[in-house]
Amino acid sequence: MIKIKESELHFSFVRSSGPGGQHVNKVSTAVQLKYNIFESDISDEIRQRFISAYGKRISKNGFITIIAQSYKSQKKNKDDAINRLEKLFSDIKIQAKRIPTKPSRSSKVKRVETKKRRSKVKKSRMKVSIDD
Repeated sequence: MIKIKESELHFSFVRSSGPGGQHVNKVSTAVQLKYNIFESDISDEIRQRFISAYGKRISKNGFITIIAQSYKSQKKNKDDAINRLEKLFSDIKIQAKRIPTKPSRSSKVKRVETKKRRSKVKKSRMKVSIDD
């Protein structure tokens, strides 16, 4: 799990868009989270994987911007933005290499038995000839 430092996150609070009445027009509950991928304290390998996966979302300065405005509460929107950033990082995790193993003896026996059973079923479907 990648740990993102709180000091690397830049928050700005803006007014939410869309319907909501008078409350939306006077309270800044939406959160803009900006995270600079170039100046962050993460490994180069993870940084390159992040850039290759989300390069279109990253600005020229290296900032990725996440806007959260789903909730009426500023704190919930802030938590939502942080969770969405962490989700972006969790989606690019390095896959563990698979170590190939040999099939067990019982699995080999079961495979052969299944093949024999299937062969008998298919032979029983053949036309019967007088010569046999």
